[in-house]
Amino acid sequence: MHTQLLSILTPMYNESDGVDHFFDTLEHCMQAVPIDYEIICVNDGSADDTLERLRRHAERNPRIRVISLTRNFGKEAAMTAALDHARGDAVLPIDADLQDPPELIGEMVEKWRTGEYEVVYAKRASRDTDSLMKRKTAHWFYRLFNKMSEIHIPENVGDFRLMDRRAVEAIKQLPEKDRFMKGLFCWPGFRHTVIEFDRQERAQGETKFNYWKLWNFALSGITSFSTFPIRIGTYLGITVSFFAFIYAVIVVIKTLTTGVDVPGYASTMVVILFLGGIQLFFLGLLGEYVGRIYKEVKNRPIYLVASKWGFEESDAS
Repeated sequence: MHTQLLSILTPMYNESDGVDHFFDTLEHCMQAVPIDYEIICVNDGSADDTLERLRRHAERNPRIRVISLTRNFGKEAAMTAALDHARGDAVLPIDADLQDPPELIGEMVEKWRTGEYEVVYAKRASRDTDSLMKRKTAHWFYRLFNKMSEIHIPENVGDFRLMDRRAVEAIKQLPEKDRFMKGLFCWPGFRHTVIEFDRQERAQGETKFNYWKLWNFALSGITSFSTFPIRIGTYLGITVSFFAFIYAVIVVIKTLTTGVDVPGYASTMVVILFLGGIQLFFLGLLGEYVGRIYKEVKNRPIYLVASKWGFEESDAS
């Protein structure tokens, strides 16, 4: 009889202070889950001693497997590396900060084992641990993304989810270089269900995402899964051209009936600056899409592996 295996995936970047606590908590929780498991940790070019701590834990526990990348490629690339190396019948990404409770894994596995779902989402019942600004911007992002994109991302669901091997194999077929994993996880579809939980404070360390990085992350997500923003330029251009034509007709009629008015400097500058601003905005937006094409054409690898521990020669590289 085939023994089911769960692959737990954790990218790590400068998580030295929390590594020991992460493994203590996760291994304790997994004792109550009736499934074999492996923990794949990806050291994403950490500048502290995260890698050394991971190696010590890999030597202590054969279930722990470590991948070290040659430099910091970013969380999305590190998660891709973990997916490529996962052997499990199901995979479960989880962050090292333990804001997503590993105590929920047993319930997620139970839902998956019913055979009714290929994906089990873990949804935050509230975001009280986040600042008001972060809660509002997250809400606006999910609403905007889901209105613009052809796929739907469930609100307040992060990477913490359980995915069947079928879903994982589908995700591995998506080759884009500039990766927005929340979208890629949802793109294949499959049957899913949701489990809600209350998110905790970070166990150790500080978040690596400031507001500037979050803004770029959101922009990357929207441009990865929707061409609607660039289409707005077409609609706006048509609208402005239509009203400009109407205004030109009015000016001609007024000139023929009442004579030529002295042109107004202020109104002229307003129109020029308004149209110039719109043009620059959409030129930048077009550049964003062209930049993504540029990355795809170069076809560079998403990540490079420096070393691995706990893997066999036949494993993915």
